[in-house]
Amino acid sequence: MKLSVIIPVFNEIGNIEEILKRVKATKKAEEIVVVDDGSRDGTRDLLKKLDGKEKVRVILHEKNQGKGAAVRTGLDAATGEIILIQDADLEYDPRDYPILLQPLEEGIADVVYGSRFLGGPRRVTMYWHMIANKLLTFMTNILYDTILSDMETGYKVFRRKVVEGMKLHAKRFDFEPEFTAKVLKRHYRIYEVPISFNPRDYSQGKKIKLRDAFEAVWTLLKYRFVD
Repeated sequence: MKLSVIIPVFNEIGNIEEILKRVKATKKAEEIVVVDDGSRDGTRDLLKKLDGKEKVRVILHEKNQGKGAAVRTGLDAATGEIILIQDADLEYDPRDYPILLQPLEEGIADVVYGSRFLGGPRRVTMYWHMIANKLLTFMTNILYDTILSDMETGYKVFRRKVVEGMKLHAKRFDFEPEFTAKVLKRHYRIYEVPISFNPRDYSQGKKIKLRDAFEAVWTLLKYRFVD
């Protein structure tokens, strides 16, 4: 199965070469679609030099639209049978690709979530951020009658058929709850696996904010009742 890795990027000049190196080192990706979302720190100029080399395709947004918009652009461009979303900030480790892909390869899942709360190794930091994640996951489980442990995870891997015909509208970090809501409403098989996690804090450039938590709540409620 051809694997397309989508990497949304915004102002990651210090990380983009390293994350590409790590993705390539897995020898799993047949295609790496990098979507620069209007970076202003030199990331775009660097990506232009990498475009077309070693399975890398670069798409440039002329202005910043948000992670969700970048992911949607990547989904439209990706050609693989399996699609994996990879953040560029080095919080998620591509060495976890084998465990993420295994349920799909075995035919027991349509979607795989890499959970930060199933016992994998992780850096100890940002307690209240973890609490917010758990509350949003709890809300997801109540609204959609499921037992996820980490709805907000950035590691989501799925068969192409899952997003074919699925209308996604997210522009920012509301991609995670919108995608999850629509996958659950369509009764696709979701499998969770433990992953490692090395979160950066706000002093290191973390981008998600408190407003995104409120937006996630609204997104979960909205898509419970509309498509």
